[in-house]
Order: sequence, then structure tokens, then C-alpha cells
Amino acid sequence: MSSKRVRSDLGSGVGGKRQLKDREVAELNPLLLETKERVSEAWSRGLEYSHEKGLVVGTQPFAHCVISNFIQSQRFLEGLHKELLQLNFYEKSNDLYKFKQSDDLRKKKEYHLAALRKVLFEDFRTWLSDVIGIKLESTVDLSCAKYEYTDVLLCHDDELEGRRIAFILYLVPEWGTRDGGILDLYGADDHYQPQQIVKSLTPSWNTLVFFEVSPLSHHQVSEVLSEQKCRLSVSGWFHGPSLERPARYIEPLSNRYPHVASDEKNLYDWINPIYLSVSTQAHIQEEFEEESEILLKNFLKKEKFQMVCEALQSSQIKWKRRGPANKRCYDQAEEDGLPDILAKCMELFCSEAMFLLLSNFTGLKLHFLAASDNDADEQEGDVKEHDNHAHACSSTEKRCKCDSTECKGGKDEGEKAKPKEIDVLAESSKNPSVPVCRGELRYWRNGYYTLIHDTNVENSEFALDLLLYCGCDGWNEEFGGVTSYIAKEEDEELLTLCPEDNSLALIYRDKETLKFVKHVNQRSISQCKKAHETRGFWDFSFVYYE
Repeated sequence: MSSKRVRSDLGSGVGGKRQLKDREVAELNPLLLETKERVSEAWSRGLEYSHEKGLVVGTQPFAHCVISNFIQSQRFLEGLHKELLQLNFYEKSNDLYKFKQSDDLRKKKEYHLAALRKVLFEDFRTWLSDVIGIKLESTVDLSCAKYEYTDVLLCHDDELEGRRIAFILYLVPEWGTRDGGILDLYGADDHYQPQQIVKSLTPSWNTLVFFEVSPLSHHQVSEVLSEQKCRLSVSGWFHGPSLERPARYIEPLSNRYPHVASDEKNLYDWINPIYLSVSTQAHIQEEFEEESEILLKNFLKKEKFQMVCEALQSSQIKWKRRGPANKRCYDQAEEDGLPDILAKCMELFCSEAMFLLLSNFTGLKLHFLAASDNDADEQEGDVKEHDNHAHACSSTEKRCKCDSTECKGGKDEGEKAKPKEIDVLAESSKNPSVPVCRGELRYWRNGYYTLIHDTNVENSEFALDLLLYCGCDGWNEEFGGVTSYIAKEEDEELLTLCPEDNSLALIYRDKETLKFVKHVNQRSISQCKKAHETRGFWDFSFVYYE
């Protein structure tokens, strides 16, 4: 009795006590009991079932159930909604999601939350165990999630030891597909990899959705597009005996290639002369060895960069969508048929001269002519003092702000590093550990991202990442599309790279460093300065291995 708040308009005597007793009771929709046998039969036999009063069992792309009017009392739901909004919410943001989440609700003592727990943990769990034929444990995960403008939960399968049934109870205002925040269910291929969205479920007030957690249960919460509405839900997992899981599918390694023999003149045709001076390279290497990353602004000559940006908008380019959705989503250019200027730019990053230049920038052994530590000691006295205007800029705090003509792409009178002519094949045969690279031209727009995943063998080696950004003038970090680096099993970001036109980023990572590109959100469209802007950007992405 003491846990129930007495309404001021309650009468006295027997009638008042009856009203108090019946106040804000949380009870399941009686339809669950009425349809229990039919739902159980449909679930066990993999059949579709629907009831006109709002209960649907679906089989595609995997078994799920939608229950309308889950809790009977609207007054109870309003009280529950109010209690949920008064909770403390914490920003949750990483490669997979961005939303606000409450503390664990299992220990909350508020009246409506305690009553909801009783309904879920006892009445509904009993019904659910009977329907799916699995004895579910009394321990249930439970929390409240609040999705607002641009919040998202990308494609995943919910698999974790002991999880058997996932559920979501929606407490949203009137909601439509234009508001985003849709629960999308993915179909899968023979490797249990998500392929395409097969079914989408729009949230609605007092509707509960549940599905069995399995290698096939890939789903996402699409980005919330409404700037006014809040997508509030209570969700969690029922636990039970663990299922035997198939081995995780491991994607084959991308093709890697040694450098391409090329004329060193390409460097002078393409690259800002300041970066070809010995003194600048020494300064860059010194900073890179200290920070393991650097950002070189105005890397390509202005005229070349403009030509590249114009060619990137050509209809001649054939773009293909890279997936699967639980790992990545972006467009990759097919190298066959690229406009000539873009093909030459790709070749530049694969060229022998570029391998040697990157060795000079980083101190890594990416070319057999690259100086070793001993060579560096011998030559240290011969290197000129580095130019005060050398434009080697860190991607975190050390961005160069000088206005010298050299930093803006002017000519430099310093000595240029010229690779010696040498028999590449002969040298490679002497040393089987030949430096190699892989690369791609990518396009990013709203909805695109990459995710960290356990089976990413590409990240299991020491490597040098190279990124050259194009078409991102005025890009803001709040749009997403930033490349983030984190230590394995850590949440705090070690480095964040926001796209910046004609800036070359170099990052050296070890086996314990992971990277991802954050989801490009709706702000990249709504805050565009000009109507004709592409609302996206491109990057040349290469990885080099010693």
C-alpha cells in the first residue's frame, strides 16, 4: 500500500479503497493468453501468424513477433513514461551507435518501473518461455534508451553469451517512417553476413517487439531524422541456455601489391614542392616519430587537386557499394574506367617514388633505399636545419597556422630528394620482405560508415595508413565521417581525423590499434551551405606494410 501514491480525488470508505487498489495496475494485454497456443505453434513450425487485434508473428528474415497494446492501462503507461524521462541518461557513442541510455533498471525503486519489471520478469517471461519452448532465466537485462536527432544504432546481431530473446517496448509519440528510428531487419547470406533490409518496423506507442538472438538476427535502428521527437524505449534481453554458434566468417585479405615502377618526375608534377625538400622531410619525420601521426596540408599542387576534384564528380566513374552492413557501408570506385587524372592519382600512391617519399616522411622501411637507423646516424650531420615554414602538421593540436607562400604551395629552393636508379626486381629477390600496399578510392555520404569487428584480419598487422581527402570544404566533425582510432578493448579515442580538403593524413598503427569511420549523419545534408554541394566527400585510402 505504501508504494502507491494516493490520488487527491480518491473518495473515502469502500469505494475509495477500491479505486486505490485498482490504481495504475500494469497488466498484459489479454490477447497474449487468448492466442498463446496459436503463437506457439507458429513459432515452432516457422509459420506466419497475425491477429486482427494487433499481434503478428513473422518469419522473414528471421523469427520475430510484434505485440500492439502490450500493457493494458494507458494511465500506467503515462506514469511510466514520466518516470523514464526523469532518469539520468548518459551519452553512448562509438563506431556502432550514438544515443542516450539510462542506468540498469533492475534496481530502480520507482513505482511504475518496479511494476513494469514484475510484468516483464514474471508474467511475460512465463508466457514467452511457453511460446518459444525455451526455459528462460529469471535474470533479465533492462534499460531505457532515448534516441534523438541523428542518433542511430547500426547493423549488428545482438549475440552475446546467454542472450536468447531480445525485446523492445516503445513509448513514442505519433511516429512515421519520415521520422527515422525504424527497426530494420536484415536478411543474411550463407556465411551469416547481412545482405539487405528485408523488413522494417515503425515504432508505435505501447508496442513490444521481440526476436530470438542468433547468427541471423542482424538488425539496426535507422538514424532518427526528426528534430522534435524523442524515440523512447525500454529494451533488454532474456537469458537462457546458450546456442551452439557457427564459426565466425573471416573475409579474405584484400589484394596487396609492391610498388609500381614509375618516373620520379611524377612527384614533381603532383606534389607541393615544399614536401620534396630534404629539410622538410627531416622535420616531418622527426614529428612523425614522436607522434606516430601527422597531417600534411596542401599536399597536392593546387592545379592537380582541382583537376582531381572535378573528375571525382564524373558520371564515368562506376561506384559499387561495399558491405556487409555489420562491417561497412560506403561506395568504392572500380578502377576500370576511371577518368585518366584519377587513375594517375591512384598510380601515384602506388609508385616507387611515393614508397620512398613515405619512408622519408615516417622513418619506416617502405623502400630498400630508405635509410636505416644506422644510416640516419651517419647522415644526421649532413641534413640542413629544417625550414621554419615546413608544413608538417599534426592532426591533433599542432596544425601549422603560418601564411608563408611555401605552406600555400609556393616553390621551395631546397634540395629535392631524388630516388637513385636501381634494379628493383633484383633487390626484391634478395629481400623477400618486400613492402606492399593496398588502396581504394571511396565516396562518403549520409548513412555511410565502417565498424570495428572481431574478424578484421586487416587490422592484425603493423601498418601505415594514408588518407587524402577531397571535396570536403567546410566539413564539420558533427556531420560524422571522421576517422577514429582507438586502442583494442578501449572506448576512448586516441585520434580523430576530420576530413579536410587536400590534406594528407599519415597514421602508424600497431596490432592493438583499431580504426573506424563514424556514421555520416543527417546534418551533412541539412547544414549544407549551398544547394549544389555534393553533401559528401571522397578520400584516397591506402595502407602500406613494411
